[in-house]
Amino acid sequence: MTFTRYAIYFAPPADADWTKFATNWLGWDMEAGSEAAHPVVDGIDVASVTETPRKYGLHATMKPPFRLYQGRSVTQLQDACAQLAASYAPISLDGLEIARLGRFLALRPHGNTGQLGELAAACVRDLDRFRAPATEDELARRRAAGLSMEQDANLTNWGYPYVLDSFRFHITLSGKLDKPTLSSVQAALETRLGPLLPTPFRINDLALMGEADDGRFHLIHRYALSG
Repeated sequence: MTFTRYAIYFAPPADADWTKFATNWLGWDMEAGSEAAHPVVDGIDVASVTETPRKYGLHATMKPPFRLYQGRSVTQLQDACAQLAASYAPISLDGLEIARLGRFLALRPHGNTGQLGELAAACVRDLDRFRAPATEDELARRRAAGLSMEQDANLTNWGYPYVLDSFRFHITLSGKLDKPTLSSVQAALETRLGPLLPTPFRINDLALMGEADDGRFHLIHRYALSG
């Protein structure tokens, strides 16, 4: 399979119960490369709630999606990912919680996230030689959302506003929701997903992802953090 863009994710372990539920919740299994059956939740249209984030799969972004720079190869990118992962140790945090980020829901980590921020920054910086520059249209679309000076500088330098000091680790669980829907969906997730969330929460690897022509992301390879 050929891909239009690549990204570096944290991809939760496929065999964990919380991963299985949350993958079905979103409706796309990026590891299997296939659709997943949504759970039935009374009073909630799960397919509608998860429509926007579905194509990305269950993940936290470490280096946002990018087109491959001309002259760089996927093999070179894979080698660089392996080298980066070999330089960093696994990260352990206290756990995960279901949180509101503006008008959408996501999983956020408990505990000291300093090492996690360092790892994400390394993904952004160390692999940037593989990123083709953002187009003027892409820059304009991002700026239309209203960016701080720091975020605009990130956009210019790294192709995405929310990196480095503006990075916030999160695993997206919904699109933007109105307040009543936000409350009901959060309550349902607290009941169904909350008891499954890991304590502690560990990050043992990084995942190289590829975006297919239909916009769906697929897991290409996991790289163990072995530093």
